[in-house]
Parts: sequence; structure tokens; C-alpha cells
Amino acid sequence: MANYSEAHICQCLSRLSTLRRNSTVTIMGDRRKTGMQFVDGVLGLARGLIQLGLKPGHVVSISALNSDLYLEWMLAIAYVGGITAPLNYRWGLEEAKLAMEVVQPVLLVTDSSPGYWHSAFHIDSVPSLQWHILMDTPVRANYSGTALTTELLKKPTGRSVTMDYIWAPERDVIICFTSGTTGRPKGATISHSALVIQSLAKIATVHYDEEDVYLHTVPLCHIGGISSAMAMLMAGGCHVIIPKFEAELAIESIGKHHVTSFLTVPTIMADLISSYRMKVTSEQLETVMKILNGGGALSAKLIEDATKIFPRAELLSAYGMTEGCSSLTFMILYSPKKEKNSHQLSDAAKSNFSCPGGVCVGKPAPHIEVKISVEDSSNAGRILTRGPHVMLGYWGQMPSKCFDSGHEGWFDTGDIGQIDDHGKLWLIGRAKDRIKSGGENIYPDEVEAILGQHPGISGTVVVGVPDSRLIEMVIACIQLKDSWKWSELSFDNSANALSSEILRNFCKAKNLTGFKIPKKIVLWRNTFPMTMNGKLRRDLVREEVMSEMILSSKL
Repeated sequence: MANYSEAHICQCLSRLSTLRRNSTVTIMGDRRKTGMQFVDGVLGLARGLIQLGLKPGHVVSISALNSDLYLEWMLAIAYVGGITAPLNYRWGLEEAKLAMEVVQPVLLVTDSSPGYWHSAFHIDSVPSLQWHILMDTPVRANYSGTALTTELLKKPTGRSVTMDYIWAPERDVIICFTSGTTGRPKGATISHSALVIQSLAKIATVHYDEEDVYLHTVPLCHIGGISSAMAMLMAGGCHVIIPKFEAELAIESIGKHHVTSFLTVPTIMADLISSYRMKVTSEQLETVMKILNGGGALSAKLIEDATKIFPRAELLSAYGMTEGCSSLTFMILYSPKKEKNSHQLSDAAKSNFSCPGGVCVGKPAPHIEVKISVEDSSNAGRILTRGPHVMLGYWGQMPSKCFDSGHEGWFDTGDIGQIDDHGKLWLIGRAKDRIKSGGENIYPDEVEAILGQHPGISGTVVVGVPDSRLIEMVIACIQLKDSWKWSELSFDNSANALSSEILRNFCKAKNLTGFKIPKKIVLWRNTFPMTMNGKLRRDLVREEVMSEMILSSKL
């Protein structure tokens, strides 16, 4: 007999069917659903999946743009004990096939969006697949085909099915692929408990509640999108769903639906600010009360601009990873209720940009343990985390390969950091990105944070390249803002001119330790290489820098 005291993500359905029974829960274009309609949709799909033959522990892959149906599918799969493995719609066809080879789904659900890999997919190319269902294709009145759709699955049959939610054998519910910067992405297996703990952490920290109108800006194939959606489902708020992030559409949706909260990453925030300014309007987006940023730190300039456009919003930042079911720590960057000056950064936000040696990412959320495995006398070391939020392991791999037995269940994040006397975590950098120069450890993030404060720089990546004397030499690749020019002439004192010497002196003025100051600064004229999930490919930057240095030495 099932133990219903265990965590299950479908426990939110009772709240939606009572608290929000006749209130709007999802808005997708012109389609609105009340809490009861949404729950009926989930239960109808769940019955259809049982009749189709889906069993507990079966994996279902989804590739689609955001929609209310996507949310229904994730909950319906979980309801019958299935495991959802979202696939990035922006992948190439071969990458998607490789991911499906890893998780072996029996069912693939796709939408009708043209131009993505699933629009050219054939079920025969993945041996494990038994069914392919079209998520959003309506059934015509004279339809006589055999293709399965959401609508057909929801249709009641003559046979009554009595059911309640159940669990997969290992209590897993989501396989979320990491956005790895090297090699094939791995599937982090997330449990019901992890998603519930993460949702409650966001509710406790960001203060989501049933009065919130949440705009989906992040894809539901990413852990950030999934965990935030689950937090809002458990809080009982309303979901405004746009297929994918487009700044103009997002701003329009905020105004039209009186959006109160959304999730952002630095590029999304930058696009929102840019689009807002292009509208040439003095109207401020005053309904927004909560903005949670993840996926990288916001610059001081972005925070300042955001507080002007969203003057009533509390701006928070989160640090986390897929393997930790999204956010581990949270920090308030700006709070209009606490700041005397409405456009003044919080003390935490100021320290984010002024403290050498790392970036403050706040304090751990409730029920999330974080500690440092100290490596030297500096009190810095690898950031470890432990608790029910941590993944069960990578799909298809033994847990022993994911967790260090010597750390008593602690998961190694791969990041280097330290915890101060107030319990705040300071992120120093990725262990694998560490540069060993002249016997000293240098983390690119710290150098990039300093260079990024210069008003003439729009982007920077710091790498280490082999050097016969230093072992590795610190090199900074920079991108200039449009109104600035690059000159290696030390006597060029014209306005908005930058040179290696000027930037090195800037680093000194910001108290960056001497051995951390880049020995060489390179003007980078192209965009920095990224993964499909928007993470920097530092290895490719390093390769290109090394190639250019070899080429220059031969000239």
C-alpha cells in the first residue's frame, strides 16, 4: 500500500481544486483555465496514459515550447508513477537522439512548433519508443487517423478507471539534463522530495503565494523553469505562459495580465531593459513585486536599471545547479521596502561587486546544507551540499560515481568558495577553471568581476594558457561597448579609449592582487562561444587564444 505521507508533486492538485477551484490558474494566449479545469486536464491525461499502457518507472520525454499543456503533461506523468525527461527543443536532432539513448523513453511528446528538431523526428530512430504523441494538435471532426494527441488521450472511455497518484519505484520524477560545457549532457535524476523541498524553499524565500501572477520566462526543459513552476503550483498562484522568452512579448504580458513575479537570468534582464527603453514610454511596470535571478550574477548596472523599471519589485539572486534541483542559496539584491533611497543597492548587492576574492551568493535556503571542504589556509575550498534537494544520481550511473563516499553523502558542486562569519556563501570560481600561475591559484570569475566593472567593457572571459615560466599565463578576452575604441598606444589619451595598460591599472585600482592581473589582454570581436543552454564554453575561448598566439609567434 502506498505511503501517502511521502512527498509527491501531485499533492498540489488538491490545493488547486479547492483554493483555486473557480479562479484562473493558467493563461496561455486566449486560453484560460480555472483550478478545477486544470486539475481535470491532468487527471484526464493520467487516465489516458494508464489506458495507453504507461507503467510506473516508465520514462516519457517531452520536447515542446512552454504551454499550459506542458504543465499538465508533467503532472499527469508523475501522477501515474512515470518519469519525465524534458528535452531541449533547441538541440539538434542527433543530440536529442543521444539523450534518448541514455534515458530510454517509451513515449515522446512533442508540439507542432516548426523549425525544431522534433519537427523532423521519426519514432523508428529510437528503438525504446513505443508511442509518439502530438501535444497541441486538435482532432478534426472527420479525423480517422491513428496519430495520438493530448485531446484523444483525455477523451473518456466506457471503462471507468479508479486511481490515485503513485510513485516510480525509486521515487524519481524528473530527469533533467545538465547544461554541461564539455562532452555529452548527463541526466540528473530528481526525486519528488527534491522538487517539493525546492518549491518550499522558493515559497519561504521569494514569498510566492496564491495572489501571485507568475510569468514563465524560462523554458520548462530547464531545472529553473521546472522548479519555479512547481513552486507556483504549490503556492496556488496564476501562471501566465508565453511559448518562449521574447522581451517585447514578456513586457506586453506583464502589463496585460498584471504580472507580479518572474524568473530571470542576466541576458533576459538585459533584453527586458533594452526592449522597455525602445518602447519610449514613461510607464513603469509597477505590478511586478518579485524577481528572482539565476544562471549568473547581475551586474551593478543591470540591478540599477531593473530597479528603475520595476520600482516596486524585490530583486533576489539565487546560486544553484541542476544536480541540486535548482537553487541552493538566496540573496536580496534590492528591496524597495528596506532601502531609504529607492534606487540604492542593498549592502549585500554592493559587496557583490566590491569584495575581492569572490562573489557573495547569499545564505542557504531552509533544509539545504552547504559546507566548504577546505583545501588550504585561506578557508576556501570546494562547495559541498547535502539534503533531500540533491539529485538521486545521474541516470544510468551508480550513485557512488556521483557522491564521494568520504564526504558522508555530500555532493561536490565543482565550485570553489568560502563561508563568512555571517553564514554567507562566497563563490570564487569553478574548480576545473582554476588557473595555476607562478605557484598561485587564480579563479577567472574573480578577475572577470573586476574587469566587468569598467564602463567600457560589455563582456569578458579570463583563461589560462600554457607558459614555460609561470606554468599558466592569465589572459583576459574583452568585448567593448559600442562607444569605446581599443588602442595599444600608451599615449592615446582620447576619451573612451582603452588599452591593456589602462585596464591593468584599473585592476590595480580595484585592489586585485598583482599575480591575478592579466598578463595579456585581447580584444574579442565576436560573440563568446556558448552551449545550447547558454553556458560559456571557456575551453573553446582558450583554444582560440592559444591558436592566435601560435600563429602570431610564426609571423
